[in-house]
Amino acid sequence: MLTRLIGSLLSVLLCTAPCLALQESGTLENKSDYPRETKQGIAALQAWYVQDTGLYQGIGWWNSANATTVVIDYMRASHNRDYLPNLANTLQKAQTRYSGFLNTYYDDEGWWALAWIDAYDLTKDERYLTMAASIFADMTKGWDDTCNGGIWWSKDKTYKNAIANELFLSVAAHLAARAHASEERVQYTAWAKKEWQWFANTGMINADHLVNDGLVTASCKNNLKTTWSYNQGVIVGGLVELNRIAPDPTLHKTAGFIAQATLLHLTDADGVLHDTCEPKCGEDGIQFKGIFTRNLEALQNTYPDPRYQVFFDVNAQSILMKSQGPNHQFGQVWSGPFDAGDAGSQSSALDTLVAASGSNHRSHAVPKK
Repeated sequence: MLTRLIGSLLSVLLCTAPCLALQESGTLENKSDYPRETKQGIAALQAWYVQDTGLYQGIGWWNSANATTVVIDYMRASHNRDYLPNLANTLQKAQTRYSGFLNTYYDDEGWWALAWIDAYDLTKDERYLTMAASIFADMTKGWDDTCNGGIWWSKDKTYKNAIANELFLSVAAHLAARAHASEERVQYTAWAKKEWQWFANTGMINADHLVNDGLVTASCKNNLKTTWSYNQGVIVGGLVELNRIAPDPTLHKTAGFIAQATLLHLTDADGVLHDTCEPKCGEDGIQFKGIFTRNLEALQNTYPDPRYQVFFDVNAQSILMKSQGPNHQFGQVWSGPFDAGDAGSQSSALDTLVAASGSNHRSHAVPKK
């Protein structure tokens, strides 16, 4: 009883303007529609799924990895297993395009590795974990001494950026928590720690606790380019997982600083998340925001904060009320108006609807000693 009272008081004290607006409208606690809306949104997303390719029509290779991930998360949250055959189909058919899910871009590989780790968590099918490990092995080839470490964005070796290295950290930490052999766990943990030590010293995390896009190759300094929402999300999720396998209070504190900075700097007056490319983000940018909310959910599930749940509610309700079009399609600008739907904007919005359900549904492996 006392714990519940303290939690209620804390929620009041931390309530922001968007939180108060929702309370006044009486919708903050009304989440009964989320499962139904999410189910309909997933069905709309699957209308773009192509059985022959195992991918989603009209979006990029890496976007399909993220669409696959949100379907997995939906199945976990809803206990619905209708789309399990699609996972096996994608594992087989998508390799017709890129064998082993390997291509020129290390960040593309990282997205697929995380998708297959998520599939393994849901199904315990070893094929998915084996694929993720194989992808990561290729990613390690991108590491060299330029700028004192880190992996390149692509195999052309022209740019060391945030997203490729954040994904490298996250994949390594996730594999460390799931590897069966002790030597593999040690190896993955070492990679994750090495990546974080390098990343933390690059200067890509700026004075506002936001992550800029990457480094100037010639000087190895922060290039001060856009603080995309997905760059904030992936490092938050990676640090949560690293802290799981190698506990260190500075890790989750840093994740919290970045998450809170994102809520402060990348949301509008109503608390709705935006990227600067809106409303013309292209097939890449439309994916970014959902990646942030997915990773913020990982932080919320481990270190709960009332502000994060408010963020999920504000954004989910804005998507449903202001950015929903015909046939349960969702647009790229969550504050509206609805423009057009595709599998990228759909899966990004669905990441937020799944997170807003707030059921602590994401299953994490317990690190083995």
